[in-house]
Amino acid sequence: MALLLYRLLYPLAFLLAAPFYVARLRRRERGRSSQAKPDGYHLGIAQRFGRYDPELRARLADGSAPIWLCSISVGETIVALKLARAFRQQNPAARIVISVTTSTGYELLLREKTDWLIPIYNPLDFRFAARAALNAVRPKSLVLIEGGIWPNLLSLARAQGVRTVLASARLSPRSERRWQKFRWLAGPVWRLFDLVCIPTDEDAVRFTNIGVPVDRLKQTGNIKFDNAGGDAPSREVEFRTLIEPLGFRGEIIVAGSTWAPEEKALAAVLGELRSEWPDLRLIIVPRHVERADEIARSLAPLRVARRSQPFTGEADVLLVDTTGELRDWYRLATVVFVGKSLPGIAEVGGQNVGEPAALGLPVVFGPHMENFRDLTAQLLASNAAIQVSETKSLVTAVHTLLSDPNERTVMGARAKETLTPHQGATARTAALLG
Repeated sequence: MALLLYRLLYPLAFLLAAPFYVARLRRRERGRSSQAKPDGYHLGIAQRFGRYDPELRARLADGSAPIWLCSISVGETIVALKLARAFRQQNPAARIVISVTTSTGYELLLREKTDWLIPIYNPLDFRFAARAALNAVRPKSLVLIEGGIWPNLLSLARAQGVRTVLASARLSPRSERRWQKFRWLAGPVWRLFDLVCIPTDEDAVRFTNIGVPVDRLKQTGNIKFDNAGGDAPSREVEFRTLIEPLGFRGEIIVAGSTWAPEEKALAAVLGELRSEWPDLRLIIVPRHVERADEIARSLAPLRVARRSQPFTGEADVLLVDTTGELRDWYRLATVVFVGKSLPGIAEVGGQNVGEPAALGLPVVFGPHMENFRDLTAQLLASNAAIQVSETKSLVTAVHTLLSDPNERTVMGARAKETLTPHQGATARTAALLG
């Protein structure tokens, strides 16, 4: 009954949302129009309906049944890539398909340029599109990343004997409450998974509360917090060489996954502190790179260099308007600020605080970290991070850390230690995939 109701309502929801989705897609593409795209980049409109060109079909059909990893945007795609590399290391002959929803995620996959990895777009969750995609990919395991739940794709996969897995499963308190309100609907959907890989044992309670059978839960740790870098090579030296001509020779604040108007708040922090640290610089990596023009205008009269554009002379701020690089920009930080956490933005809940913490960096964030509530609580309890209420207290927190190199080192070490239970999560999860 739950699946039947979903199949009746999904087309209606799609028709209502389609104009907004198309408008958002066009807006993002306009915002990224000046950026160079890798060979093969496209928006994949046909693929979203389960239609593939002959060349891609031949590549999908060439060899044994692959593992299919389904991600959504850049963050989940990075997790999928870490998992793919770990699975490939354990199974050197494996073929892996990674699908994405966003064009930025697809662009990230194209830059990998490996013969064993096939990037595609996710099919819309219509039965005809999901069935066509499954028939083209013919996977032995279908692995969804974090929180993407597509009932039609899952039910059709199970009907074909494909093993279904939710890897690095994430369930915020808000999502748990929403699912619990409709447990009669949620239970049958969640039972479409043969296996749900949860970050910690504490997460088991949340998932059983929404109808996941306890015997299908497996505690593996969080892939996002597993060494942060995985086995991908570090680009720290490359990035330091890039920013040195811009005058980035002293202390650096790296602000990750920011939302408007957090960039203006960080510019205010920079202005307050440069009288004491004249070489202090700011690197901003926004959550949505299509906002780059808007952000650059909002930071006037500061000198703003763009990652994707030539810049002559020294700059006060580097605006990173490219995707998939946040982890390596964090490596340059004296102090890290994690975005989507200050009051006054359109959407709060916090971004991934585990990534800079796993690198052993001193981290500051705002009051809204609901999406990472458990980890945030652990970091604060260990004095491994600083939480602020607004811009004025953000200035104070950054001032404190800039003033005390020893405290920065100790705080970073505590943060890294807090994430010890998640080390090896990628390999543990990969070993369960097939």
